[in-house]
Amino acid sequence: MSDHLAPRACVAGSPVAHSRSPLIHNFWLRSLGIAGRYDRAEVPPGAFAQFAESIGKDGLVGANVTVPHKENAFTACDKLTANAAELGAVNTLWREKGALCGDNTDSAGFLANLDEQAPGWASAVEQVVVIGAGGAARAVVSALLARRAERIAIVNRTLERAERLAAHFGPAASAHVPAALPRLLARARLLVNASSLGMAGQPPLDVDVGLLPAQAIVADLVYVPLETPLLAAAKARGLRAVEGLGMLLHQAAPGFERWFGARPVVTSELRALIETDLARAGERRP
Repeated sequence: MSDHLAPRACVAGSPVAHSRSPLIHNFWLRSLGIAGRYDRAEVPPGAFAQFAESIGKDGLVGANVTVPHKENAFTACDKLTANAAELGAVNTLWREKGALCGDNTDSAGFLANLDEQAPGWASAVEQVVVIGAGGAARAVVSALLARRAERIAIVNRTLERAERLAAHFGPAASAHVPAALPRLLARARLLVNASSLGMAGQPPLDVDVGLLPAQAIVADLVYVPLETPLLAAAKARGLRAVEGLGMLLHQAAPGFERWFGARPVVTSELRALIETDLARAGERRP
């Protein structure tokens, strides 16, 4: 099949030059021997509706969506998966019988990463502490409730945002300010950083992992740096630590399967490729 006729997909955002999605998807295309390509699409604010119209035309079979367009993609869709409808945001687009369809794979990516790096974690999760109250935290809370987490404490500097998120998910979720962390951590079996704190160029996350039970798991959605100060402290304490790069890799797989017809696998070779690229770039943002 010629490059002109091969299916193609892309990641749409603004800015989008930093995205590792092309590395991930083109690696899978090569590994699986599939004719196709995956590019970046710089889509300025205000131009997303025009971009969405292009999906399904001229070989563009679908797209990932990153900041600032996840809510715009949600609004543009004719059909939504249950998960996208629950989260109010879309990161994966494709077209079926003329209808623009949207999914959100962040929850699935988060769970797949936990399953891979901390096997058996879900068997003993009574209380979870989630730091942050934005879109990433929303995906995490939804995922944890799907795995029957009993109590989820959402901790955020702005209590009102945490309260809105907790109210969306009902009595299993509660809202707290950071001052409550010592009490919450003492009973937590899983701590998740779903904020940007600890990311390169951002303020550090001030959490004392020494307050966690010895069996606790610490997960950080940040992947620049690969080992955040939070994860380094967890490892020093002897706790199981789950880094954020795996979530990036696993959330990409469902879209690839929709667009190119084969389910890819997250391998050590792919992980090493992205780690090398991150180290080479030395960027201040993911």
